[in-house]
Amino acid sequence: MLVGVDIGGTFTDLVLSQNGRLQIHKLLSTPDNPARAMLDGLEIITPSGLSALQQVAHGSTVATNAILERKGAKVAFITTQGFRDLLFIGRQNRPELYALHPTLPTPLISRDLCYEVPERLDFRGEVLQPLDTEAVDAVLDNIAQQDIDAIAVCFLYSFINPQHEEQVRRRILERGLVENWQVVLSADVLPEFREYERASTIALEAYVRPTMARYITQLEDELPPKASLRIMKSDGGVMSAARVREQALDTALSGPAAGVIGAFHLSKLAGFDHIITFDMGGTSTDVALCPGQPQISSSSEIDGLPLRSRFLDIETIGAGGGSIARVDAGGALRVGPESAGAAPGPIVYGQGGKQITVSDANAILGRLDPDHFLGGTMALKLKKAESAFKKMAKQIKMDVIQAAKGVIEVANVNIDRALRRVSVARGFDPRDFTLVAFGGAGPLHACDVAQRLDMSRVLIPRYPGVLCALGLLVADVKVDHSLPILVRASRDLIARLRAMQAEILALGRDDLRREGVADDDMDFEVFLDMRYEGQAYELTVPFAANVIEDFHTIHAQTYGHALENRRVEIVNMRLQAIGKVIKPDIVPEKLGIADARTAYLGDKKSPLGGFMALYDRAELHPGMRFSGEALIFQLDSTVYVAQGWSARVDGYRNLILERF
Repeated sequence: MLVGVDIGGTFTDLVLSQNGRLQIHKLLSTPDNPARAMLDGLEIITPSGLSALQQVAHGSTVATNAILERKGAKVAFITTQGFRDLLFIGRQNRPELYALHPTLPTPLISRDLCYEVPERLDFRGEVLQPLDTEAVDAVLDNIAQQDIDAIAVCFLYSFINPQHEEQVRRRILERGLVENWQVVLSADVLPEFREYERASTIALEAYVRPTMARYITQLEDELPPKASLRIMKSDGGVMSAARVREQALDTALSGPAAGVIGAFHLSKLAGFDHIITFDMGGTSTDVALCPGQPQISSSSEIDGLPLRSRFLDIETIGAGGGSIARVDAGGALRVGPESAGAAPGPIVYGQGGKQITVSDANAILGRLDPDHFLGGTMALKLKKAESAFKKMAKQIKMDVIQAAKGVIEVANVNIDRALRRVSVARGFDPRDFTLVAFGGAGPLHACDVAQRLDMSRVLIPRYPGVLCALGLLVADVKVDHSLPILVRASRDLIARLRAMQAEILALGRDDLRREGVADDDMDFEVFLDMRYEGQAYELTVPFAANVIEDFHTIHAQTYGHALENRRVEIVNMRLQAIGKVIKPDIVPEKLGIADARTAYLGDKKSPLGGFMALYDRAELHPGMRFSGEALIFQLDSTVYVAQGWSARVDGYRNLILERF
């Protein structure tokens, strides 16, 4: 019995896979203790008891929230003498070019907890100044008085020679200040050049590691001993709970990653491998471009703080079903990024919410039905929402229906911009892609959003509201390693890199074995970070015999030109070790009759005029077809088929919506 659990800002979603069958469940999240909703859901979805669980795959926002809310660990930072202010000086970038008083993100570690010690390596990793052990002890004396949760150590050029960082770790452990897992070395976490990004990354790692360790320990204590716990990574893979205690930061951008993996897996089965994913939940919307496969990036920011790690290239905006609508001082209608979350939630939830949200607007427009929400288990309080909308409508001099439609329009414009940033802005025509809509609110907005981009096809999975949880069940185990190189590329060098490749492959194989992966289920991908001499940033190129020519080609594809006479540098070698997991066996069914009358529940008058047909998703069998305007009800989401769109059910019970 395998279970995927995704904890969102509003709902916690579960998908159970047993003997080739899938079972889903959805319940409100518990922001004060995210684990509580997860454990409650597991109790409900496993009637035979938690002891039947073999594996739980979990997507967590604990690390992300700890950073955004500044509720992580108390961390001490030790660096090379003269670089104490490294985290504060940064790159001196201006986040807002024309702001007279720019506001820079506050570092996670206060300056009084930043320490420096005499030591120095040169760019080859050779010792210029030995580590001053007396100075280290003096710093540790100070740290011992500070009630520290973790210690981050980042010395110059330690990515080439970690000797001094390892000496500091040994001394910390000898003195018993903290345990081994609470010492974070930059040589372990990010053995790559760029001292500020490396320092910022390990500061983030040290900041979230104790928080994640406590959270994981709590979950393991509640789960049966034989149930293995795997956690989603930012790159779309999963790792064991034990590894999270060493690589907690790899979970920081994992929230939306499972959705992309699940969407790509299902859409590829259905015959569509060029997709744009559209995941609209209660708090945010996440979109990603998959031109044949999910796209990976190696650098990002969290709350303005840079981090270097492999992650799926996902654009996130504050536009969800719980996004709050308001009228600003100038009389303009605004939606998000603030969210009502799970508590108190939208007004129609009847949980005490008083601020208008996107979900309230959908309810006013008849797209959320009071009798069929959450599979009919949660009655909506429509009158309370109508009362709130009357006040807003009066402010903007519209009627209630126009005001609700305006809220939806503003939300859709925000989503449209995000979709254009991941497609048009990168040279891709969205008309060549299928929009895969999921999340609790994605299927409600899919037709409108696709139409704005002139996209003609939308795919809505069988269980759109819990697709992130399903993605956890199809995600492979992934382990990453990198080795610094920083030399000019040449034919002779490429041959010498083969020896380094053997070294990094051995590391990846050992890691996968520790993750419980059999040798026959292992796969390895080796890449090189490359750039032209004088460039500040790199492109990642698959390591092959013609890697230099491949770099020129990829540079031309990315930037529109290649400098084939310019010398090329190789900066890093990267390995992604992949352990194949057993995925739920999703088999297509034969297409039957096209008559959808067996799923027809009747119709109701649309607030915008005309009538909306109502359908039960569970009764929509492969081969059935119908046209909008229509609502399709199911436990985990509601699908809205707009006028001018047709719907058909494919062999995997996906809904394929097409414009006519």
